[in-house]
Amino acid sequence: MSNRVMLLSSFLICFSFLGYSQKIEKSKRELDEKSSSATTTSTTQSSNHDEESPFSNLFVEAFLYVGYYSVIGNYKWEKHLQNPLSPYPYCDNTSGNYSDTNSKIIRFDLENNFLFENLGSIRSSYGNHFKTKIRTTQFVYGQLDYRVLFEKYYGTSTTSNLSLLQFNLGYDRLRFKKFNFGFLLGATYVGSGVNKAGINVGLNADAFLLKNLSVNSSMMWSTINSQPVNSFEIKGKYHKKKFFFSVGYENLKIASPNYNYATVGAGAYF
Repeated sequence: MSNRVMLLSSFLICFSFLGYSQKIEKSKRELDEKSSSATTTSTTQSSNHDEESPFSNLFVEAFLYVGYYSVIGNYKWEKHLQNPLSPYPYCDNTSGNYSDTNSKIIRFDLENNFLFENLGSIRSSYGNHFKTKIRTTQFVYGQLDYRVLFEKYYGTSTTSNLSLLQFNLGYDRLRFKKFNFGFLLGATYVGSGVNKAGINVGLNADAFLLKNLSVNSSMMWSTINSQPVNSFEIKGKYHKKKFFFSVGYENLKIASPNYNYATVGAGAYF
């Protein structure tokens, strides 16, 4: 009886490992499937546009005004928007990405993180996340995130991989010395045989809490073939002149599977 129980338990464990090891393939398969939702064309459309409310134009103008200053800001009244880009965080022992005393016209932020899921377990997967920010002014910047995920099939030598590329333009709505917050807009591309892209939107924030220490968080949302491709990351960073070391957490939702990674990495400012 005990042998049968052990055999059944071993079978279930192996089966669960096998199912887990196919998580990347499941993401790729769902992103690559043809959408099953049929497109419908509406045949009912109002043709009477002659009568308009006298307040409609005023409402639209007010909405655009509020929307513009909420997203872009008022450069005349919000002095923090004029803060120049710092050469690197804590260059003067107090400033973060923006400073009111030191400035740099062009800055390259480079960062690389290793990703580990269930480290030390036979069910583990791993990956790499390379990020670069190209800042030519204090107003906007370009950001590139490139992730490659790997997982090995249980009991075989086959390895599955998935590449995820996100390119965004970033705009920091708040540019204080100790804190910055902004928006990301761009595109997400999934390779590794899927080869599909979608529009990407996101948020980014940096808080410079103590000397040489900061916290960064970023969230991005995208849809490819009606499936979500989302990312979330939060990292603590220790800065040493133009270099930094980081530890943190990343969550990826690629179609229905979720990926949870511990991260460790390093970066530099040029």
